[in-house]
Amino acid sequence: MKSTRAFFTTGFKLSLAAPLALALAACGSEAGADEEGDVIAAIPAPEGTNWGETVTISEEDGYVLGNPDAPLKLVEYASHTCGACANFAATGKPGVKEYVASGVVSFEQRNLVRDPIDLTIATLVRCGAKENMQVLSDQAWGNLEQTFAAVNQNGAAYEAAGNLPVDQRFVQIAQAAGLIDFFAARGLSADQQRACLSDSETIQTIADNSTSQADELNITATPTFLLNGRKLDVNQWNDLEPALQRAGARQE
Repeated sequence: MKSTRAFFTTGFKLSLAAPLALALAACGSEAGADEEGDVIAAIPAPEGTNWGETVTISEEDGYVLGNPDAPLKLVEYASHTCGACANFAATGKPGVKEYVASGVVSFEQRNLVRDPIDLTIATLVRCGAKENMQVLSDQAWGNLEQTFAAVNQNGAAYEAAGNLPVDQRFVQIAQAAGLIDFFAARGLSADQQRACLSDSETIQTIADNSTSQADELNITATPTFLLNGRKLDVNQWNDLEPALQRAGARQE
């Protein structure tokens, strides 16, 4: 995986074809066979709340949807320029949310940053309220083809961004990728976006967390899923749901 620190210390010269070439990358895991656990009873949310709207930020700076004390903690390492991640957002997230609603499963989204466009989107989806992060992420994945098309159309502006100071660099990338207008239509004003994209300290933290966690956990591709800290040998919902059920998230 390319070090994200290079985005700050040097002007990046990423090929415009690279996001498209990487779009179908998926994880290879070292996980072994699952052991079937006992059924875990649903856990009610506190009065006046529901787990489907409960969001907390973890120590790893991931965004946790659902019961933060859920007995089954599902984590996804994802890239915002990953086609397989976009597919999971469309086909897997609705099912995940059904399990989250029971209080038995929490779902945490963490960043595995692969390129400057990815880091730009990761910054923007965190720009507003924490409750909106995963919603905006899913919408950005749904717009992935249009984002790639905009970058290809505005290639000169995108490449020029690599020579700009850091506090201007990601604003330029967002403009070249059509992201300012996209997120403005979803509740983030252009001024709010530019402020977030100029916050080099926060952007550096996102990049550093991605690098350090990927190194620590040996995560090399996206999406990669962890269940209670154990890497799963799955990358889409039709394989992930049986793993949750074997762990106890099922009805009898």
